[in-house]
Amino acid sequence: MKVLIVGGAGYIGSIVTRLLFEKQMDVVVLDNLSLGHRKALPSAVPLIEGGMADAALLENLFSSHRFDAVMHFAAFALVGESVAAPLAYYHNNVANTVNLLRVMKAFGVRHFIFSSSAAVFGIPQKIPIPEAHPKAPINPYGWSKHMVEQVLEDSAAAQEVRFVSLRYFNAAGAHPDGTMGEDHARETHLIPLTLQAILTGKPLTVLGTDYDTPDGTCIRDFIHVLDLAEAHLLALDYLLNQKESAVFNLGNQKGFSVKEVISVAEKITGKTVPVIHGDRRPGDPPVLVAGSEKIKRALGWKPRFAEIETIIETAWNWHRSHPFGYAS
Repeated sequence: MKVLIVGGAGYIGSIVTRLLFEKQMDVVVLDNLSLGHRKALPSAVPLIEGGMADAALLENLFSSHRFDAVMHFAAFALVGESVAAPLAYYHNNVANTVNLLRVMKAFGVRHFIFSSSAAVFGIPQKIPIPEAHPKAPINPYGWSKHMVEQVLEDSAAAQEVRFVSLRYFNAAGAHPDGTMGEDHARETHLIPLTLQAILTGKPLTVLGTDYDTPDGTCIRDFIHVLDLAEAHLLALDYLLNQKESAVFNLGNQKGFSVKEVISVAEKITGKTVPVIHGDRRPGDPPVLVAGSEKIKRALGWKPRFAEIETIIETAWNWHRSHPFGYAS
């Protein structure tokens, strides 16, 4: 079994790569390292530096390896940035993915696992959100994910690809052994920002306190990154043994507000989080909580690190031992 991991040196991709490698699968990573880290990968895993926009590189890569499947993690994923620079998001997230799919088709590689997002739903009409919920993105990031899902549906109908699309809610936490975690040049995720505020004393900006939620702050469904990664392995097995493509939501079916996350972080660390209040971030819905019963039934997936306390504790272990990320 040989798997190409596109974006495999990033936060989620690197942990999926490690799990596959530990299961003795043949793994190759394609990553331009603009957002990823070579140190996040096992030293024995081949890393090809480059991106999906380079058709010649892709053709050479696919002609040199007989891949059984491709996992795709290489997307821009900042909501606010997507509002400010939509063309960059549509180019990287949509056009470059189509480029990858075209090369896959040319070399007869049909199995594809796609990192999608809860952002495809926009402002939910129902909580928890089921897979069949109407898709109405409210930012270019969400639209880019929705567009790729449509490309995959059409390609699957034409017998060009078989796919599993996993709609992430909020990936969080770190590897329980403390060696892998979030290391973003521009951090936007709530839990690492909260913990960094504790470590540095630089206040955490709470983006909006006037949402229609019990405490006025956004509510999100946090899923531990290892649980998320293990879902990819189950999806790969499903894809190789089933005839139908599938779309699954991937979350814990529990929502926690920004203020609740801050409170738990203070309990875990024994320290006070310095906070200032700011305006809402453009494109943020007030509540996102997953309905994940489908993936539990179809793939037998069950989160092992479901409690918010556990998620934040693993993140704290990573951040305090790696204050400068992989450069520590």
